Amino acid sequence: MKFLLLALLIVPLTACLEKEQGALKDNQLAIETANGETHVFNIELAITIEDQAKGLMFRTDMAEDAGMLFYFGEETERGFWMKNTLIPLDIIFIKTDGTIHYVHEKAIPEDLTRIPSYGPVTAVLEINGGMAEKLNIQKGDTIKHNVFAND
Repeated sequence: MKFLLLALLIVPLTACLEKEQGALKDNQLAIETANGETHVFNIELAITIEDQAKGLMFRTDMAEDAGMLFYFGEETERGFWMKNTLIPLDIIFIKTDGTIHYVHEKAIPEDLTRIPSYGPVTAVLEINGGMAEKLNIQKGDTIKHNVFAND
């Protein structure tokens, strides 16, 4: 009886683990580039007004595969700045379907100049400055994450 009970517990657990392999976790997103490459980033999700206002301010470093995804829920013109942000960032503006609309590369730390989205977007991804160029991330590439219902 003990073995049957143990088998009944292990089989569903194994199935869950197999399903999880290859799938993105909630704190990850993937960028699929036009040349067929996929780049996975470990992200923080900024959904609340407080999280969005703070963003990546006051940080002195960030892992190469890390970033912050700002999700706003509706598509409209956006603008970001680098106030109190101490590291250079690539700022990626994203449409509702996960398509990259515009990439602003190497935003200057602590610069108060507004960085516009140049059109309506529903989300913004911030990654380390220079990563978009290094990984060939461009307008038209696709961000895969559950907020875009395309993961």
